[in-house]
Amino acid sequence: MLLAARRLDVPMIVGSASDTGTDAAVDRFIGLIRGIAKRHSLPPFKLTAIYSELSVEAVRKYLAGGRVLEGLDGRDRATDEDLAATDRIVAVMGAEPIAAALADGAQVVICGRASDPSIFAAPLLNAGHTPANAFFAGKALECASFCAEPFMGKETVLGVISDAGVDVSAMNSKQRCTPTSVAAHTMYERVNPFREYVPGGYVDLTACQYEQIDPITTRVTGQRFVRDDVYRTKLEGSGKVAERRLFIAGIRDPYIINLIDQVIDLAKERLRKRFGPIGEGYDVHYHLYGRNAVMGDLDPSPAQAPHELGVVVDVMCTDAELAEQICHIAAKALFMTRLPEIKGTAGTAAIFLDEVLTAQPVYRWTLNHVMEVDDPHELFRTVAHTIAS
Repeated sequence: MLLAARRLDVPMIVGSASDTGTDAAVDRFIGLIRGIAKRHSLPPFKLTAIYSELSVEAVRKYLAGGRVLEGLDGRDRATDEDLAATDRIVAVMGAEPIAAALADGAQVVICGRASDPSIFAAPLLNAGHTPANAFFAGKALECASFCAEPFMGKETVLGVISDAGVDVSAMNSKQRCTPTSVAAHTMYERVNPFREYVPGGYVDLTACQYEQIDPITTRVTGQRFVRDDVYRTKLEGSGKVAERRLFIAGIRDPYIINLIDQVIDLAKERLRKRFGPIGEGYDVHYHLYGRNAVMGDLDPSPAQAPHELGVVVDVMCTDAELAEQICHIAAKALFMTRLPEIKGTAGTAAIFLDEVLTAQPVYRWTLNHVMEVDDPHELFRTVAHTIAS
């Protein structure tokens, strides 16, 4: 991306560096850019970094000053207790900070957490296009060839805006953008299929028309931008819950499979006797792949008679060493269960790997909220660098 952008003398924009968009992630990407520039002896260019991470204390001061963090997706307003359970917070930037960086001459922009359509909309807004077309183009292009068919991972697509509308074209010779494929992607990752929310408002897709204008291109018209009465910025936060350990086993004995719930109950009873009540200081889950591992008790049609089950023993505990010990015993308890009619002493499960696996710590979303701001730039910090090989 960098070599092509410098060769063509067009800006390169990266949004949500390393997905999470933390300050460390932005700095990591700046380091990558420096390394590539040096390796290829690129002429000096201007890089602008836009940081979006906020300290918990800074957000606490906003609350103390009267700001309100309204919950999304049914969450209550954020409280000081929510902040106390939070380790990291990022604000989700709109197009404005990116557009300002480009207007100031940035040739490379590395963003912290950013709204996906905004990294495309920023240069389009600077060029004088309407927010409706700019943000719709951003939505269509955000996942590359997801808006084309047949599905082919991350191929290239091209968006062209004119008075006639937004044209979306597939660049891979084996793909095409069709009214169905483009319309389908506009419904991706949203609660309401007719609204694409971005910082500052939303794109109303109710009246959109999709027209095939050539074999690889679909033109979209009818989109409308509805601006919010007050500018709101989304805050995302997470807090560490526990360390996590896993063990994988398989069961093929039809008698054990038929009584697997009883087997698990006996294994859990063994844990309670050794470590105390489950849910107090530790937690354990037995995920049954082949029955209802994905949806659990919510599964509307769990397998009635699977011939084998994969069991993932999932243990969470704040103490890493204790988590490993609990997981080991929770897994091995499956082998030692004795049910009525079992006469032998052989194990009842097969081991995938005879060791406890270390997983990443468990985090939970603590903030999925929006906060009114006085300025779209208020929560973001911009730092310019000259990158020279």
